Order: sequence, then structure tokens, then C-alpha cells
Amino acid sequence: MASVGANERELKDVAERVAAEAAEVVLEAWQGMQAGREVRVDTKSGETDVVTAVDHESERLIRARLAELRPGDGFIGEEGGGEAAAGGVTWVVDPIDGTVNFLYGLPWFAVSVAAQVDGESVAGAVVEPVSGRRWTAARGEGSWLDGRRLAVSAPERLEVTLVATGFAYNAERRVRQARFAAELLGHVRDIRRPGSGALDLCAVGAGWVDASVEHGLSRWDWAAGALIAAEAGAVVSISGADRALGADATFAAAPSIAGPLRDALIASGAADV
Repeated sequence: MASVGANERELKDVAERVAAEAAEVVLEAWQGMQAGREVRVDTKSGETDVVTAVDHESERLIRARLAELRPGDGFIGEEGGGEAAAGGVTWVVDPIDGTVNFLYGLPWFAVSVAAQVDGESVAGAVVEPVSGRRWTAARGEGSWLDGRRLAVSAPERLEVTLVATGFAYNAERRVRQARFAAELLGHVRDIRRPGSGALDLCAVGAGWVDASVEHGLSRWDWAAGALIAAEAGAVVSISGADRALGADATFAAAPSIAGPLRDALIASGAADV
């Protein structure tokens, strides 16, 4: 098991603090957009994979604040990259998870900050700029939403299970994912696609959905959210750890249906997505 010099609870507090500060910057920009102010937008892997000036501003703020509060730690950000710390704490940051939602004015996006040791998340925070909700977790300490301890749901059968998912930016892969989702719909209550992998994982922790499965999430997408789901009692597999679900599948589910859902995902072609 990974070890860390600082108390996980202290790392959680740092994550929440810097994520909340960045969320204020993101909220100000989002409110400006609602009033007609323009935000510079660039593309990354393709025209559907976007990054805004606000993503960069948020990440720069988080990087600078962590350098003040935790000098010497590693840092990996979605936009600016970085390096892991050998044997120490590495901060894994998504400055806006759900950038497309942000651009469209849909208020389902968040700032995600996690502390990892040897690739394992030990603390994290996901802060929603518009609602102000703060999701937090520390390894062994549970997970919380605005001071309320979280616990996963307990659906009795797969047929009454609500599953969150997401789709890739690559059009060819989206088609495969759509076929997979269509097959899965025959096994579960319904599927939701809100547009933020980090918040989907948080929603599992809160019992707002019973499970989340998505292929292609990056480390910064799941680093905080997967810990929040796990500390709330979810069965979690990240970044393709369960090869039967696919080489890059992230899976989080209420224990009561985790096994049957895994079987349904495999039967629906998860490994080929």
C-alpha cells in the first residue's frame, strides 16, 4: 500500500482549498459568458476536443497555489502536463472537467484535484463552480458532500440499476460506445450521460446513480472521483485494471449489483469498446 508523510486528511483539505479557489475563477468566467463575454477556445485531439483559456487559467492557479502550500510535490495537469514525484505526493489536476458543458452554459462541470502516491489516490476534492458543491475524500476517512457523509445506493436487481456513462471525442469510437450502450440498455433501468467523468463518479458515491462505466477516461478524470466513490463504498476498477471490461475502462458500482453489472457489461461487448 502506498504511504505518505502528510496525513491524508491534511492533503484532502489542501485539495479542497485549491480546487475551491480555482472554481471561483471558473465561475466568474462562466458568468461572464452568460452575459455575452467571449472566451478563447482551442482544440486538442480534434474539433470536438476543446480547451479554453479558462482551463489554462484554472490550472495555472492550482499549480501556483500547490507550489506555495506543498513545495516539492509532483504535479500532473490535463493541460500543462508535469511529472510525478518518485515516492512522494503527486497532484493530479483537471482544471475543468466537463469543458464542453462549460462552453454551452450547462452547469455540470467541476474542478478536480487529487493527491496520489505511487499512482494511488489518497485524497481529493471535486468542486462544482456553479452549484458550489464540494465533494471530498481521504483514504480510510470516507467521502463527503458539503459535510454530509456519502454512501452508495443498494439496488436489489440489475434491472433497476441506473448507470452513468460517457463517450469519447473520436467519432469512430463513439459509434462503438453507442452500440455498447444500446446493448447495455436491455439489462438495466436506464443510462445517463451528463458529460463529466469526475462528477459521474461522485454521483455513484452519493447514490444519485447506481454505477458509472466509461472507456477512455484519463488519470485526471478519475483521480479524485474514483476515490470519492470508493470511500463511499463503491466497487471501483480504474484505468483498465479489469481487462475483461476493456483496456481503459473505469468502473464504479454499488456492491449489490457490481457483479451482475460486470457480467452484463462483458456480455454487451465492453472489451471491444
